[in-house]
Amino acid sequence: MTPTLVRPHLPHAGPAPRVDQCARARDWAEIQERMLVPLYEAVHERLDVGSGTRLLGLGCGSGLALLMAASRGAAVTGVDCRAPERLALARERLLPQAYGSRARAAARIVEGGPEDAADPQAPAYNMVTAFEPIGCLAGDSEGLADLLAAATPLTERGAAVVLAGWGPPERCATSSVLRVAARLADPLRASAGWRPALRDDLEEVAQRAGLRPDGSGRVACPFGYADTESAVRGLKSTDLFDAALAAADHVQVDKELREALHPYRRKDGTVWMPNVFRYLIARTP
Repeated sequence: MTPTLVRPHLPHAGPAPRVDQCARARDWAEIQERMLVPLYEAVHERLDVGSGTRLLGLGCGSGLALLMAASRGAAVTGVDCRAPERLALARERLLPQAYGSRARAAARIVEGGPEDAADPQAPAYNMVTAFEPIGCLAGDSEGLADLLAAATPLTERGAAVVLAGWGPPERCATSSVLRVAARLADPLRASAGWRPALRDDLEEVAQRAGLRPDGSGRVACPFGYADTESAVRGLKSTDLFDAALAAADHVQVDKELREALHPYRRKDGTVWMPNVFRYLIARTP
């Protein structure tokens, strides 16, 4: 499925702290998260996600990938230790207290790491996903191998583990925008925070985690926005601009982002950036 252009979003009213985490989580869930829907769909289709799937989502955020898997009949558990505001949105989407009779069966949202998702009363997981793409910031894969290794004891033998990464920069228009974040974060070493995706990034992480690669694929995930302001808000809702926001004020970051997005602005005011993402399927021992 190609992501549709999202509707314009009005600025959040009232004074805000330097980073309003609740507003940022809403921007992620309402604007940015859907850009990876084609990736989620491709993986779910390839692995035939359905009623027999017991899925553990690492770094699940606000839970869109889990919701899509649950809609196919999967029993899903999401864990995340970084963004409680996003987890609150995931609970609204998936848990009984939010949806009553429309709640997704066997859905759990856990704040913490993989070890916190252990349930002695439930069957072992047969699928693990780590959908946050790596390969665009220096060090963005650090800790991922350990996270996957911690999840492995909770799985059955040969369970599918899915990792995601950015495609080559020449096929990812957003790469040019991410270079702006690196330059703002460290003007003296503009390229230090940004790095192009390498061919074997995902395989190296899987190897460090003790997993066996078992197939891969590429998926077109264009980033489409209703206007430049929605694009700025969506991109800032990711973790990719944190260092830039810490080093410069929001006004400067917004100005630089608008300028970087200008080549991708179409005549009707929409913003369209073609991207390709890669996924790796690995297997637990």
